[in-house]
This record gives sequence, C-alpha cells and structure tokens, in this order.
Amino acid sequence: MGVTMQNKILVVKYHDSVVGRLALTQDNLMAFEYDAGWLENGFSISPFKLPLEKRVFIASREPFDGVFGIFNDCLPDNWGKLLVNRELQRRGIAPNSLSILDRLAIVGKNGPGALEFEPAEEIPTEYQNSNLEIIADEINKIIDDANVITEDSVTEELFRIGGSSGGTRPKIFRKFDGGDWIIKFRAATDPADIGKREFDIMELAKRAGLEVPEHKLFNDKYFGVKRFDRKQNGKKVFMTSASGLLDADHNQPVLDYSDLLSLTAKLTRNMVEIEKMFRLMVFNVLINNTDDHAKNFAFLYDGENWKLAPAFDLTQTIGCWEHATSVNHKGIDITGADMIHLGHQVGMTDKEIGKIMIEVKDALRKKL
Repeated sequence: MGVTMQNKILVVKYHDSVVGRLALTQDNLMAFEYDAGWLENGFSISPFKLPLEKRVFIASREPFDGVFGIFNDCLPDNWGKLLVNRELQRRGIAPNSLSILDRLAIVGKNGPGALEFEPAEEIPTEYQNSNLEIIADEINKIIDDANVITEDSVTEELFRIGGSSGGTRPKIFRKFDGGDWIIKFRAATDPADIGKREFDIMELAKRAGLEVPEHKLFNDKYFGVKRFDRKQNGKKVFMTSASGLLDADHNQPVLDYSDLLSLTAKLTRNMVEIEKMFRLMVFNVLINNTDDHAKNFAFLYDGENWKLAPAFDLTQTIGCWEHATSVNHKGIDITGADMIHLGHQVGMTDKEIGKIMIEVKDALRKKL
C-alpha cells in the first residue's frame, strides 16, 4: 500500500467480468455506469436502484453520504473500519485523507459477496496462526485502548484476517475443513459467554425451522459460521443486504417487516422465500432479537434466481428495547395479530401463517 491513494476510477468486477465503473462527481457523490458488455450479458446488481440501463447513475447524498447502498454493503463496519484505520495510521496515511473509492480499493477482492474492485490495494487475507486465544488477546488489547497503535506485526496480521469484515463484533476469516468461516470474538460490552449464547440461539433457530448456516463453537467459546457467500470450491456468491438493495440506513429504524416481505416477494417471486422471511420475523419477535436492522437480512443471486440468505447475527436482547425493524409499524408490544396482518399482505394463507407460528413457538418452548 502506497503512502497516498488517489483513485479516480474503480472497475467493478464479478467472476472476472467487468460489471461497470465507479467515479466521484465534483460534489463527491458516487457515479456508476454499467460496462457495455455487461449490459448485453449481465444482470442488475441492484434491481431497484441500478436497473440494467445504459446511463450514468448518480448516488443520493443520503443515507450513505453519496454512496450507493450496494457498494456501501462492501465496506467494513465498525470493527473492520477500526482495523483499516489502524493499518493506515501504521503506514503513515491519514484515514480521513482517503476517498470512498480508496476505501473500496482497499476492500479489493476481499469484501463480502462477489463484487471486486480494481485497481485493488492488495493485502493478503490468509493468517497462519491457528491459536484463537492469542488472537483474542490481541483483539482485547485494541479494544482496551482505542487510541493505541499496536506493534506492526499485530496490527498488520489483524488487518489481514478481519480488515474487510462487516458488523460490530471483532471477527476473523478462517479456513476450516476446506471451507471459509467467520469466527467472532467478544466486543467490549459483550458478556463473557457471548459465543455460547449466539451458538445456542442459532441452534434454536435451526430447531424452529429457519435456514441457518453451518455453525460451530470453537474452543467452546468462539462462535463461528461457515460463509454462505462462498462455495466449497471458494467461488464467490453474489450477495447483498436489504440495506444495500433499498438504500436503507441500518443505523436507523427505517424499515418495517412489511418492507422486507414485499422486497422478498418482488425480488424472488417465490412463496417459499416469502415464508422464510415471515418465519425469520416470527423468530426475531419471539426471541426478542431487536438487533434486526437492515444489514442483518441478506439475499443471494445465482445468475438466475434470487433467494433469502440463511439467517445470521441472531441475538437475544435483554430488556425492553424496540426492534430496529418494526412489525406493522410497532417496535414494541408486537402481537400475533400484527404478524398475521403482514402475512396476509403478501398473500399467505391462515394455514401457512399458523403453521409457521406454531412451529416457532413450539421450538422456543422446548429450549435447549
């Protein structure tokens, strides 16, 4: 990585094909144009915001400060951004001197989903140290002192294994049993057994009939999931979140589950996928997962069909916090009638709705 980066144009690629190009306007808004070849043989990477048309698209200022939602999805959140900024500082680069194009260039080929950006600021992502306890200790050092710049080897290695990751919890990428995995660690405010708690909730979700990723508790305390945006052979799967598709700010309570159900219906045109979203809503309400923001719902595309991604980032909130995504425009005191109403809105029958609600309630009643 050089001392300064001043990318003027980024090429967006998918499976070695050029999708289009990104630039910035004089007002620092993102501009995107599909490649001519992609217009002939490709697909819309954001059906509601970037239809497959020959034109230059200009992003709105809000909600992502001039960035299209689909590309905002590719940027790291909190923990990943912290590591990126630390690594920039370590290399003598002021983090606030970088443009959004520079940030995407750092993501390069290592972001979530299948979109890649060139020219990339290549940094290896493999980490050979398999000792999770050592990694956890180094993460805790960073968490304990937000202003410290750790020694070169520590900062660089943590950047390599987690610098392009999304979400708020510290996490790393790891090869395990031939697959690609994400392993999470405690954040400063997490209880000591957060990994076991998340594992137990994922097991409950599986019992409740939700589609969940393969998951495992490493060292009896670090929760890990197999990446569903990677196939066993490492091939990348196109993925984006509800936030990316709808330009919905995941830091604000801007969505209702009626929006998510409608999005699923329009995108997938498949009642099975609609029922999966409905089941996820019921589970989140009954388990009191109020961290159900727009980035915690994802969709996968295989070149022909869209489908809802497996459920992830499932938590149980202690206390009476409001849901990030409302149900029938209610963040608290949500009733069965509210959920039934939303099911009816997307064409579900009373029988289909009742079956899902009973199955989820029964699973939670049995516990683990």
